[in-house]
Amino acid sequence: MKAVVTVIGKDKVGIIAGVSSILAGIDVNILDISQTIMQEYFTMIMLVDTSFSSISFEEIKEKLDEAGKELGVSIKIQNEGIFNSMNRV
Repeated sequence: MKAVVTVIGKDKVGIIAGVSSILAGIDVNILDISQTIMQEYFTMIMLVDTSFSSISFEEIKEKLDEAGKELGVSIKIQNEGIFNSMNRV
């Protein structure tokens, strides 16, 4: 299943490495990534594939939430279909 991961928070060293390490460790593949710094805020959106992960989508959410707390950022993951429906103009 494809999903969208969003990361937002104060910019600091190690955010991309931290998030991508968590995803790699649970066999979630990053398909596309976009990141930028808006003033002092870091923002990143990733399209990921969770098909090969050995853990459930809920467990992926929990791991990303824990990682966000450790990194001091907000990390959210949504099913791609739900994300597209919520953000359709």
